[in-house]
Amino acid sequence: MLMNSGGRIMSAAEYKESLRRYQPRVFVNGQVVASVADEPQFEPGIRAVGVTYDFAQRPEYGGLMLAEQATSGATVNRMLHINRDTDDLLSKLEAVRLLCRETGCAQRYLTHDALNAIYQSTWAMDQDASNAEYHPRFLEYLHRVQQEDLTLGVAMTDAKGDRSKRPHQQSERNSYVHIKERRSDGVVLSGTKAIVTGGPYMHELLVMPCRTMTEADEDFAVCCAVPIDAEGLTIVARPAGRPGDEEAKFSAKYGQSTAVCHFADVLVPWERVFMAGEWQHTEHLVTSYANHHRHSCIGARAGFGDLLIGAGALMSESNGLDMDKVPHLRDAMVDLIKITESFFACGVAASVYGVTDPCGSLMPEPVFSNIGKLLLATKIYDMHRAAHEVSGGLIVALPGPDEDHNPETAGDLAAVLGGRSDIPYAQRMEVSRFIGDLTASSTGGWYSVISLHGGGSPAAMKREIFRRYPVEERQALVERLLDRGVADTGESGAPPRQRQPGQCCDTGCTVPGEIKSD
Repeated sequence: MLMNSGGRIMSAAEYKESLRRYQPRVFVNGQVVASVADEPQFEPGIRAVGVTYDFAQRPEYGGLMLAEQATSGATVNRMLHINRDTDDLLSKLEAVRLLCRETGCAQRYLTHDALNAIYQSTWAMDQDASNAEYHPRFLEYLHRVQQEDLTLGVAMTDAKGDRSKRPHQQSERNSYVHIKERRSDGVVLSGTKAIVTGGPYMHELLVMPCRTMTEADEDFAVCCAVPIDAEGLTIVARPAGRPGDEEAKFSAKYGQSTAVCHFADVLVPWERVFMAGEWQHTEHLVTSYANHHRHSCIGARAGFGDLLIGAGALMSESNGLDMDKVPHLRDAMVDLIKITESFFACGVAASVYGVTDPCGSLMPEPVFSNIGKLLLATKIYDMHRAAHEVSGGLIVALPGPDEDHNPETAGDLAAVLGGRSDIPYAQRMEVSRFIGDLTASSTGGWYSVISLHGGGSPAAMKREIFRRYPVEERQALVERLLDRGVADTGESGAPPRQRQPGQCCDTGCTVPGEIKSD
């Protein structure tokens, strides 16, 4: 354990052990879980989050994985830090890539994204309130989380019910998490969050609204922190990755559980409540989180791209092919590199051109972060295609691992399925199953879906890009260029400028058939 002026930086082993302090009500595959820390079906997820702890212990990663929190002066894990400058954004982006090239998806960066968004939103709410309390309350909570080096799940996506209706219009009110009762000691929550990353092995959940609310949705405008074992909280989870599957050369070691979290009259004390009905501020909170999270997703999927690039190169080599001499393989690899580094470059640009929030923290430039996320969301399938092209059909046709030890078949398979003479058959099989696991299994499909929809659908990103992009400025630019050198006398030789009726001058023109009054 590393110590700092504000608390501790845990190791992976200490993180796993810390989960024993909690007794959440968790189900997986129809069975109740006695101990999350000891449940084999969650082990790949716990191991993946553990990397965020162990990498913070390594001196060579100190500049990326550790940061000084400005509001406390404490050294904290990068995944818990509030960004203050462009270096912070760049370091976070690179840290997430580093973590995800090791784990596929390190999950804990969601903690970072939510903390940064809530930091901004609580400050904004307190500017509008006569009794400023949300931001100081959140700061106290933030410092405790940093001191204890916790990992927080983000309970944001509601079950939603009938998507054509707003939260208050749902026939099943519990399809959205909402404030059921306001009491002197806190708020009582009920409802369901449908997609919670890493749900079972988090220390606490940050409940956040998943959309902009209207005044009629006031009860659904809630943000708060809930311990993972809070009374009334039930977690129904999927296994993390493919634990115990010998063919899963990657996801048997590293994976991610997702959970449905049902809140049944969960009491949240006021000191843990950061929004309670301020529906006017939900848009700011939701879009801020989306911006931070899409920026992080860029780093995460760039790390995944690193895995595909490395595995594709190894597979081609094992097949006995030299990419320098086989143009179509080289072209496919360049496509994979181009996709990965193009959306990562958007993340770098979003960092360099970061925008200072009124609260003083820095957030990624939203157009670049949304474009980068949109690129990776829509190009993930091309990334898989490129990996398949350089790897060949063996990644899905190879006999299972049991045949590697079958005396009736192992020798023949090794003889006929080997590639280069200097590369053992076993190594070729390992790489083949590695790529198959990442791109052509249930894990591969999972990576595709989380890339497409994680952090919002492509439609949401397109809407945000168009809303924030300075189209009017570009239009004014062209208007200015068209005006240049054009005189009423026509002496410039340029044709008269064409505009819509009523827009050719300051006073407007007479529309055909209309008599203009004096």
